[in-house]
Amino acid sequence: MVQHRNDDDIPATDTGSRTAIQVIDRLVSLLDALAEHPEAVSLKDLSRRTGLHPSTAHRILNDLVVSRLVDRCEPGSYQLGIRLLELGNLVKARLNVRDAALAPMRELHRLTHQPVNLSIRQGDEIVYIERAVSERSGMQVVRAVGGRAPLHLTSVGKLFLAADDPRNVRAYGTRTGLAGHTRNSITSADKLERELSLVRSRGYARDNEELELGVRCIAAGVRDDAGKLVAGLSISAPADFLQDDWIELLVNTAGQISAAIGFDAAD
Repeated sequence: MVQHRNDDDIPATDTGSRTAIQVIDRLVSLLDALAEHPEAVSLKDLSRRTGLHPSTAHRILNDLVVSRLVDRCEPGSYQLGIRLLELGNLVKARLNVRDAALAPMRELHRLTHQPVNLSIRQGDEIVYIERAVSERSGMQVVRAVGGRAPLHLTSVGKLFLAADDPRNVRAYGTRTGLAGHTRNSITSADKLERELSLVRSRGYARDNEELELGVRCIAAGVRDDAGKLVAGLSISAPADFLQDDWIELLVNTAGQISAAIGFDAAD
């Protein structure tokens, strides 16, 4: 027989020992229990399956309902929420674009002999999710996979800002203060808007030693089957070595990756 433990019954001396990890464990156990059944599950069944006291399960489920991770079908019964599908689609898109990008990135690296990076946007930063690089590139300052950088200081970040609503761009500037990293960094809203206008007209973006002195980058966007910008492909090179001849190669490679994940440029 499953023994239920009510949080409210824990002695006061134990209260301080409860951690956020315990709450997360209970939350995950409820999600796992809901995932086992396609139909709605009652609070009583969830309590039985997880070993959580009904009042504890009810409180956590209420929070999950507010965040749309769980839907309340009717009083006392629950099922997984639509937000999980939305989040799952984001992860799927990220994984799909990475898989589709690997071979084209390696070929682009072979042609340029420079680091080729694949990045996505997370909040006010880009995150590097894949790289094609060799020891012969001589580049020691390129961000590693998992590294982050501000949107306005990177070529890929500028792609995302250029595709965003102007009001969101202004809000980004307010939140971040457009802090600079080098003497070349764009730190004013007016200059950033002029730069984003160039990105829109050119169809690609540049970073002129704005994140790292001595490093310049060019980037082109990767779009999914809905035409949404989901990633950026960039070439990083020593400032005095970046070649404009690579722009067409870069744009074509980004287009190849976009086509592989369903984007139709003719639409």
